[in-house]
Amino acid sequence: MSTHQRARRPRDLRLDFFRGLAMFIIFIAHVPHNPWKAWIPAAFGPSDATELFVFCSGMASAMAFGSLFRDRSFFLGTARTAYRVWQVYWAHVCLFAVMVTMIAIFDQMHGDDFYSTRLYTRPIFDDTARHLIGFMTLQYVPNYFDILPMYMVILMMMPVVMALSRISRWAVFAFIGGVWFLTQFDILQLGAEVREGNDREWFFNPFGWQIIFFLGFSFVMGWIKPPPRSWWLVLAAAVIVGLGVLTASRYGWGNFDWVIPFRRANRWLFWKTDLGIFRIVHFLAVCYLAWFVVGEGGKRLAMSGIPGRIVDVIRKVGQQSLAVFVSGMVLSQFMGAALDQTAERGPVALAWANLTGCAILIGIAYLVGWYKSEPWRREVVVPAKRVAEPRAEPRSEARGGEATSAEVRTLEPRTKGRAAV
Repeated sequence: MSTHQRARRPRDLRLDFFRGLAMFIIFIAHVPHNPWKAWIPAAFGPSDATELFVFCSGMASAMAFGSLFRDRSFFLGTARTAYRVWQVYWAHVCLFAVMVTMIAIFDQMHGDDFYSTRLYTRPIFDDTARHLIGFMTLQYVPNYFDILPMYMVILMMMPVVMALSRISRWAVFAFIGGVWFLTQFDILQLGAEVREGNDREWFFNPFGWQIIFFLGFSFVMGWIKPPPRSWWLVLAAAVIVGLGVLTASRYGWGNFDWVIPFRRANRWLFWKTDLGIFRIVHFLAVCYLAWFVVGEGGKRLAMSGIPGRIVDVIRKVGQQSLAVFVSGMVLSQFMGAALDQTAERGPVALAWANLTGCAILIGIAYLVGWYKSEPWRREVVVPAKRVAEPRAEPRSEARGGEATSAEVRTLEPRTKGRAAV
């Protein structure tokens, strides 16, 4: 291995597995009017796959960028982070361009503005110039296209966090906690509209959601130690998850009269835009239970046979999360439009749309992984005798038939090969 090559940190089984699960859940959640959404985590509590995606992104960012800040230089870490922001920005732009084009086609087929209105993109058709400029400058952020802008802003906060880490990890915690606290009073927020009189903010406020990102980041950086494995903590986490079922699921809304009044009186606990405190606590409880179940280092995920192959497939999807996420956002709307063409969304049609979509995402993950491996850069091994034959005999003849020691070594494979034949 060259001295310029650095050993890569092995990927965490748990990180790729749970990020892959999040990709499938996000796809199912974004298929319009999809009854399968009744069985995703969001149906059983306040936190959902978004928290999982952001938390895992924080862990992955610590692995990819944190070591650069820590082991190389602050400049290189900042430059690498800026490059990632650049990549995400253009992924965001391409996603929007493809989606708007597809929606325009669907509207023409439908004969009205049904799809562009449903997906909150009608303003780009009605007032294109102003909204196009607003979109490119992140001042116009439609609700369906708000996760990647949130991710970009959080990434831009990373150099600040790493600078504070040189002072103390407590300085980091004070910063991320203070920023989150200010969002709960609408002190820190970003506008999502360019139209006058409309004060809509980003649906995912990055200044609130950064706390989940940097929690995952802190675990990998070693600023926060994993909790102990304790059955008492398991019980406490289970109680919190149970409270989530009662207060924020379809099993709680209609079965208990006190749920709706409680939610109305304590909306701040459940805010998704600014990430209310109960969403954070609920997510951490779910994380602890999942962490406990998969075992230390995710050893229970290292299975053999068919279960092991399924885990490997899910992990592959998690390894290509950006490409799969962007593809899934497009694919979910395509499948929704396809379901709209059916007489009724029966079980067979729904199974076809959801399972086919998941299969396509798996195929995209493997395809992107293949491209990233750059197979065209692999050296082609040329058989030794093809190299040796043209060079050996002319050089010997030129010296009166006397071969040098180097030429003898070159000729040895040919001699042995002929003797064997």
